[in-house]
Amino acid sequence: MSESAARLSVFKTYKLFVGGKFPRSESGRVYEVSDSKGNWLANAPLSSRKDARDAVVAARKAVGGWSGATAYNRGQILYRVAEMLEGRKEQFVREVAEAEGLSKAKAAAVVDAAIDRWVWYAGWTDKIGQITGATNPVAGPFFNVSATEPTGVVAVLAPQESSFLGLVSVLAPVIATGNTAVVVASEKAPLPALSLGEVLATSDVPGGVVNILSGRTAEITPSLAAHQDVNAIDLAGADAALAKELEIAAADNLKRVLRPQPVDWAATPGTDRMTAFLETRTVWHPTGSLGAGGSSY
Repeated sequence: MSESAARLSVFKTYKLFVGGKFPRSESGRVYEVSDSKGNWLANAPLSSRKDARDAVVAARKAVGGWSGATAYNRGQILYRVAEMLEGRKEQFVREVAEAEGLSKAKAAAVVDAAIDRWVWYAGWTDKIGQITGATNPVAGPFFNVSATEPTGVVAVLAPQESSFLGLVSVLAPVIATGNTAVVVASEKAPLPALSLGEVLATSDVPGGVVNILSGRTAEITPSLAAHQDVNAIDLAGADAALAKELEIAAADNLKRVLRPQPVDWAATPGTDRMTAFLETRTVWHPTGSLGAGGSSY
């Protein structure tokens, strides 16, 4: 081939991220993803209910190891995600710009904010327990201590408009606190989410901790909301009608539900999305008989 000959483009095949691997949808279906001007970008997997069930199985298997890891270790891994994103920033700037119709400069600012958000949540992994736990005053010879622990498997409907910063803002707090996640990516702009799976796979995140599905939100999510092995659901990416339907389905096994609400994803996040998926465990411990000096110890 002469040097002047045109080089063939190598188009990327986007796949799901389930259990630390990259399967195609079991249905074999795909759907076209276009940019803000209607130009074709890629074919994304069109996930089925079977894909959703497989993702829940993977997430459940990962709960024990991830929730049992030290908070410090989880923080290291979240920081590693930020490191890897920093190295692939150019790719994500391009994908975010195409997905959201932003200029390169604005897309770069969004990606920088998303990376910084990973770092922010990485710093919270070993601190959230300090603001959610308590030593409770009780009448009697007991220590009474409340501490938080992860809810378990959380289904996360990523925001539809903020394909990357919004995605990170709903995913990072779920796994920072020791939960595992099944993420349904933005329907119209799933490519940044699917590329994030490639980063997570090389960032020491154990397989199954994060599982990413793409496709029709209204098709995938009912099976997640009704799934008996899903413990909580974040409805950030659902419209009002779908959110109501999913909340009714989620009530069947008393899932924790975080309702959709207007959010400025660029604003500094608080701790609400972390505490939304934590359970409180209270332990009573006898101190022995109290004497004149206070405690018997």
